[in-house]
Amino acid sequence: MKKKTALVTGASRGIGKSIKESLLNEQIEVISPSRNELDLSSFESINDFLTNLSTSIDILVNNAGILKVGQHNELSSVDFHEILQVNVIAPFVMMSKLSHSMKENKYGRIVNVSSIWSQVSREGRSVYSASKAAVDSLTRSFALELSPYSILVNSIAPGYVNTELIKKNNSQTELDSIKKNIPLERFAEPSEIANLVTFLCSEKNSYITGQVITIDGGYILK
Repeated sequence: MKKKTALVTGASRGIGKSIKESLLNEQIEVISPSRNELDLSSFESINDFLTNLSTSIDILVNNAGILKVGQHNELSSVDFHEILQVNVIAPFVMMSKLSHSMKENKYGRIVNVSSIWSQVSREGRSVYSASKAAVDSLTRSFALELSPYSILVNSIAPGYVNTELIKKNNSQTELDSIKKNIPLERFAEPSEIANLVTFLCSEKNSYITGQVITIDGGYILK
């Protein structure tokens, strides 16, 4: 069988790094551009990268995203635009452009990394929650439009994951409190998120499309 090639954004650390490693372990070739190579905040950079990309992409994982925490009166329209550009518009363009070769090959897997904050929210997450809800809507629409070409499109919605980002945005007291509200009483490891993504990207997944799969240790059940 032809060796599959995946493009993973935001793969330098955290969840993205684990996704890259997991796909490589499955003998999938992985392209993981740095921010210098692909700046998702710049349409020009995205266009240049896609124009110069000579490899046919079979698997796309839109993992990169930005989070700005703040109350509604602390965030500006500029903040909103920046978050939408990276979290919503960039994945839309990537899916639109890279699905061309997938259509030709009658095969493709696309996974968007969303968040539980697309389903529930907390103070300071208004704009971020809106962006992730938009990603989930894109997932459902693309799943319908690309299904005739055997291209499966899904979102995963992680909860709290043991990464540097969670420690950056929460104090130790807050982290301890959060764990008490997770039925499994711990944060996910990046590898656990990566395992789900790898399954959705594999040929073992032959019938799941248009879904938002929550992986949060039961957090949103409480």
